[in-house]
Amino acid sequence: MTSTVPAPRAAADRPKGGPEGDGAPVFSVRNLWKVFGPKPERVPGGPLAELPADELRREAGCTVAVRDVSFDVRQGEVFVVMGLSGSGKSTLVRCLTRLIEPTSGEIAIDGEDVCGMDRGRLRDLRRHRAAMVFQHFGLLPHRTVLDNVAYGLEIQGVGKAERRAKAHEIVAKVGLAGLESRRPGQLSGGQQQRVGLARALASDPEVLLFDEPFSALDPLIRRDMQEEVVRLHRDEGRTMVFITHDLSEALRVGDRIALMRDGRVVQCGTPEEIVGSPADDYVRDFVRDVPREQVLTVRRAMRPVAKTDAKDGATLAPDTTVSDAIEAVARSGGPVRVVDEGRCVGVIDYECLLGVVAGLDRGEVAAA
Repeated sequence: MTSTVPAPRAAADRPKGGPEGDGAPVFSVRNLWKVFGPKPERVPGGPLAELPADELRREAGCTVAVRDVSFDVRQGEVFVVMGLSGSGKSTLVRCLTRLIEPTSGEIAIDGEDVCGMDRGRLRDLRRHRAAMVFQHFGLLPHRTVLDNVAYGLEIQGVGKAERRAKAHEIVAKVGLAGLESRRPGQLSGGQQQRVGLARALASDPEVLLFDEPFSALDPLIRRDMQEEVVRLHRDEGRTMVFITHDLSEALRVGDRIALMRDGRVVQCGTPEEIVGSPADDYVRDFVRDVPREQVLTVRRAMRPVAKTDAKDGATLAPDTTVSDAIEAVARSGGPVRVVDEGRCVGVIDYECLLGVVAGLDRGEVAAA
């Protein structure tokens, strides 16, 4: 299941979402189920709900794609849903705007009940409030880049001059300036995906929903597109829900990650929490090849201040990655203070850093 994972983006360089508890969540999901098969309503909350997937298919002819999932997406964060093929992640993101109808549970956007929306409200949700970027670009081959980007605005009834002006602005924003008159067949895969991203951005949605948008791209182009997502998020602070099966991609773009298995969320947390404190053996196996020192920060590694520690010299911020702290400690030749808002909150030294790299917790480091 696992493979060598490229070094993820350092914690200090990752996009930062909104502060925890800062206002109501953009999306709020509670006890969400999606069951495919005859009489799917029999499964949630009943005795069938506890059956393993293979037994449920035999007993009731049903397949559970999303199983009792709950989470919140905060304003301004990149929330990543990650899992292997068949884990339910793509079904989950489609349920958020009812492209797939949930079997049971609650979904709200800005406190409004999505499951109770009529056709008009759903149309408004999909056109104005939450835009999707798919793996397959879905571009109109006979239209230019500019007209593809402006297509959603055209559907909304925006006048030609206004929508083309907006499209020009967005095309430049995603790095396609000068290609406005080309058609999709004249573009590379990465350029086509930028057009798809621009089309989603053109309607100025509150939330961008990405369903494995880069999985069909070559590795180098894929990394470029990940960087584009990070840059756009930093520039605009737009809320994003990002679906992927790739751990390095999740670590690179995400503020928080929900890891799915067999329709369930087995762990939800920051990249540092997922890598540093796996919830079970499945998660532990998933992250075992991650370079811990490039994800974990000195906040997790630091020890308390001792009387013998120097009170001056080099300092580090708590969100400094362990890899950067290794360099700082090597340069200083000894322990380095960790300072948060002018106050020393801990100390980092060789033993602390080696413990993190070795996967030991603080107690094990102290005992050693």
